Amino acid sequence: MLPELTDLDHFRSLLAQAPAADPAAQAAAAERNGQLTKPPGALARLEDLAIWYGGWRGTGRPSIEKPQVIIFAGNHGVTAQGVSAFPAEVTAQMVINFEHGGAAINQLAKLAGARMDVQALDLDRPTGDFTKGVAMEDADLLAALQAGWGLVDPNADLLVVGEMGIGNTTPAAALACVLFGGEAADWTGRGTGVDDAGLANKTRVVAEGVALHQGAIKDGVDALGCLGGREIAAMAGAIAAARMLRIPVILDGFICCAAAACLAQSSDGALDHCVAGHQSAEGAHPVLLAKLGKEPLLSLGLRLGEGSGAALAIQILKGAVACHSGMATFAEAGVTDG
Repeated sequence: MLPELTDLDHFRSLLAQAPAADPAAQAAAAERNGQLTKPPGALARLEDLAIWYGGWRGTGRPSIEKPQVIIFAGNHGVTAQGVSAFPAEVTAQMVINFEHGGAAINQLAKLAGARMDVQALDLDRPTGDFTKGVAMEDADLLAALQAGWGLVDPNADLLVVGEMGIGNTTPAAALACVLFGGEAADWTGRGTGVDDAGLANKTRVVAEGVALHQGAIKDGVDALGCLGGREIAAMAGAIAAARMLRIPVILDGFICCAAAACLAQSSDGALDHCVAGHQSAEGAHPVLLAKLGKEPLLSLGLRLGEGSGAALAIQILKGAVACHSGMATFAEAGVTDG
């Protein structure tokens, strides 16, 4: 079991001490890969994925049996600035839809054979408007991190985290901007579909938030408190917990990657157990993926969130692992190794 988080410095300390992949298992997986009935490198990136996955799971012949999908929901005070095309009450309505099995993520999680959990985070108490003050005080940030940290199933062998929160591409853009620099316009997109005037307003909001807080931000944890959201922090907490448990993670779209970036900017190598599930249609997502050093598995123009692209990418990782562990070696098949 993972320890309960006592304060933000405790979280930072655990993140810095997180375990690495098992080098012996990774070597065993690579050795097996070299013996399979195929020309060397014929399965291309699938081979790399299987070896990477085996290293984190501690076995040269891995399997994926218990994937978990967790959706976190939160509301944002910054929506009062008119940054979204949808009202904040849609967040709670969508949580009900998730719980009743009616959303896209429900279908994709079911298809992947994944357990799905939904966690709403104080929807009746939005975060602060970050153009006027911090989004979350330390206690609220710690509670959100703990919510994600505590919901990861220790018996899971793969994790996808997703989100629902009207307006949350705005804090995601602000986080990316303060962590990686550039102008607010470089990171701010249309989200759920704001028009040109809405995009200009949203860009202004991001710029004002970054200008207000950047002097107080020393790492990604600080950034989460100043500019993030409860569901974004919870995703970060879950990704960090998965690292402690050596559970590989498939990252979703722009908002999920912004949460992950906060970990990467707090501790070197914090995302070594993660792959990017897809490249979304949000304009800054490819840039953010490049900053994180992650090549997406899929690029389908998705812009839904909910963990949908990452859940779909479970199939890719399952395929990689199935080929790696299920194929015969040349010796087993009686085939001459050229």
